Amino acid sequence: MQNLTELPGNATSHTSLSLILKVSVVTPVFCVFLSCIVIMLHIFASHRQFLESSRYILFSYMLINDTLQLLSSVLLFLFAMGEVQFAMVFCVPLLFISTATFQNTSLILATMSLERYVSIVYPLQRPAAWRSDRIWRIILSLWLICCILPTVDFSIGEPKPGVDVLSTPVICKVSTLNSSPLQTLFKVFLNGLFFVVVAVIILFTYMRILLETRKMRQDRASVSKAMHTVLLHGFQLLLCMLAFTHPITEALIVLNANWDPDDIAFFNFFCFILIPRFLSPLIYGLRDESLRRNIRRSMLCCPHRTGPITLSSSSTG
Repeated sequence: MQNLTELPGNATSHTSLSLILKVSVVTPVFCVFLSCIVIMLHIFASHRQFLESSRYILFSYMLINDTLQLLSSVLLFLFAMGEVQFAMVFCVPLLFISTATFQNTSLILATMSLERYVSIVYPLQRPAAWRSDRIWRIILSLWLICCILPTVDFSIGEPKPGVDVLSTPVICKVSTLNSSPLQTLFKVFLNGLFFVVVAVIILFTYMRILLETRKMRQDRASVSKAMHTVLLHGFQLLLCMLAFTHPITEALIVLNANWDPDDIAFFNFFCFILIPRFLSPLIYGLRDESLRRNIRRSMLCCPHRTGPITLSSSSTG
């Protein structure tokens, strides 16, 4: 995360009011997001049928990852807005989680697209790695990749002169650790590489599914839904990549509006980090017929009417 904590402030009444308003906007949005995620995860945990589908397991994994990402991002935002200072040794884990989960989202989208491709091409004899009882190996591999990369990133940088990692209080932000030009170059290269690789995978799976429709005798409705799902992953990827547009949007705002730096940073955080992360899993989850039906029943507080679930082709495409 690059712009979450660049929020210099002034000890004035106007700044205090602005701080209260911003916190009042961010907190309810995050609470609504968290409530929706808890409902979906509860549905997954309550019905074994969902846990027997690789697609739903990966989706649950995405929900957990995005929850950790937004939780760490919101905490960093609130700490920066309040200019809360603490030792770097406590700051690093929070930044680590934020960075790792941010990069992990794109990898999850690529994996979910590949899972749709495998389910269409190998409907009867799915490769062992993509079966529901072994999909956890792929999930662990994604976590391993996303934990190694931030470790390398943070290892390249060095603390600012005079900063004791164990005792010196600092405002927890990326610039505290990202002080090396080499580290900045590494982050730009890494983020660009992630975007290109995931975009290529999503495009590849979409084209292959499109070509396979002419060879297969499967239900065309299922294949069509799988294609739409892969397109949705591409849209989710674009939503996630909006976080990288903050230098451009910040420059445009500075040129065309006389905004306070705090307000510019908040606008970028809310519109290009918080909202896309909020919409991405909800759009994907509410599109699913079985999940949408159970969410409606949960919202109406009628769990006794839920009954058994059948994962039809309309919900698993």
